[in-house]
Amino acid sequence: MQAARTAVLRELIRGGHVDGDAPAVQGGTLASASADAPEPDGRVLARTETPFKPSGALFALRGNLAPDGAAVKLAGTERTRQSGPARVFDSEEVCAAAVRAGEVQPGDVLVIRYEGPAGGPGMREMLSVTSSIVGVGLGESVALVTDGRFSGATRGLMVGHVAPEAARGGPLAAARDGDTITIDIDARSLTIDVAEDELARRLAGWKPPPGPATGIFARYRAAVASASEGAVLRPHT
Repeated sequence: MQAARTAVLRELIRGGHVDGDAPAVQGGTLASASADAPEPDGRVLARTETPFKPSGALFALRGNLAPDGAAVKLAGTERTRQSGPARVFDSEEVCAAAVRAGEVQPGDVLVIRYEGPAGGPGMREMLSVTSSIVGVGLGESVALVTDGRFSGATRGLMVGHVAPEAARGGPLAAARDGDTITIDIDARSLTIDVAEDELARRLAGWKPPPGPATGIFARYRAAVASASEGAVLRPHT
């Protein structure tokens, strides 16, 4: 394992992606620490000029549905774009139940909101829903957009970490059933086909859902930052 790590490090240095003159913990530089690493074999480790794929699987998306960004780990699918009608749910449980009951149709873009750092509270993992989508045979025809997060085992066109989150009045809070949502990995965009003034009108009449009023969850909800800022806790006054 150590040999593999140093081989990766040396290849990144050779490709100009890591500063080889940076100091190593054990002394010397990163370049000297990895100088004796084995050459890339082309199977486990490729050269930077001939990678396994032209890009990685992680993408950041922005748009009028995610002004502060959203994250996609594209795995288990070759789809890079989907545009379809929104099916909006205010919790993971309600969405999962709809999927299992056969109420979701191919082409739908599922929206699960109020599952972000403040809304969860705690930014819950949406593995139950994503597993259900694949389990009922909709993994290649349904997409998901949420301000929650995903498991490393998630597969399909699933967009998470939407920021600002719905519980803080982000645009996801204004989404309605039937709105057209477009996910475009190549364009790095996540958009909803609703005019800016209409989104503003909807949000003007929006009220946050009830949450814990006392206790540790209430304190956490009040102090947690956006997912786009690392969901860290900030001093609360």
